[in-house]
Amino acid sequence: MDAKNNSKSIARSTFEETRVDDGFLILMYKNEKSSSQHVAKEIDSSFLQFHFCIKGGCTFIFNQGRYSLNIQEENSLLLYNPQRELPIDLKVEPNSWIVSILISIKKFHGLFSQEADYISFLNSENKDKKYYKDGVITPSMAIALNQLINYSLNTSIKQLYFKGKAYELLSLYFNRSEDADVEQCPFLVDEANIIKIRKAKDIVISRMAEPPSLQELADEIGLNIKKLKEGFKQIYGDSVFSFLFDYKMEFARKLLESGENNVNEVGLKVGYSTSSHFIAAFKKKYGTTPKKYVMSLN
Repeated sequence: MDAKNNSKSIARSTFEETRVDDGFLILMYKNEKSSSQHVAKEIDSSFLQFHFCIKGGCTFIFNQGRYSLNIQEENSLLLYNPQRELPIDLKVEPNSWIVSILISIKKFHGLFSQEADYISFLNSENKDKKYYKDGVITPSMAIALNQLINYSLNTSIKQLYFKGKAYELLSLYFNRSEDADVEQCPFLVDEANIIKIRKAKDIVISRMAEPPSLQELADEIGLNIKKLKEGFKQIYGDSVFSFLFDYKMEFARKLLESGENNVNEVGLKVGYSTSSHFIAAFKKKYGTTPKKYVMSLN
């Protein structure tokens, strides 16, 4: 309870926020004052949070002050909880600097796999628990972090510069030994249920024109519907049919680009019996009709 009471007496401030891409933010805060400052931000539960304390020290406050996590100078903290929100509620000590990278689970996975919307992050034992990992900021990471927080170049290139540095930081954070399987996300835990969920994904993709029902899919992979839905959402960041819709639309877009099929044929290939339904679905995803999209390519 002390953390809660103390946070009320701390001066409130705001992050300097830079959006570098969809689902990808950088937050920075430099407390150059002689007193602690409080900064906060609501965060969707689908986001991974990477926090880097460059200088001084900070305290993350959770559950309205019921518990806290400290992050000291030259240390990092990774936070993720797919089951509940983890809003940033941060006490920044005097003369302290912090840089945070927030990235959606779907965006994050795309950095590690050619197959969009896939990530294995937590094993079944930990999937209902909050997850955190602390670590040391390496010298190479420290250089990139200081370049971010001391940015002084032309404002017109700030977003591009920050985007490059954010990718650099994540690369350095997950730098692994040479024998690591670079095609897998860093948190892959190859357990039985994950193998079954992967199989479910393969099944709906291979039969996208006539996909099985959730019950049929669950029966085929040997999981109950509840575990199928929860596992698919955790691993791929989306429901089975939302994932399939995105995959079908991307597949259709590539078919249209190839020029080998007309709109009706493409719609049939991805499971739409009428062209009007396919056109409506394509427009929902991309904001334009298939015909206009093809015309734009020319």
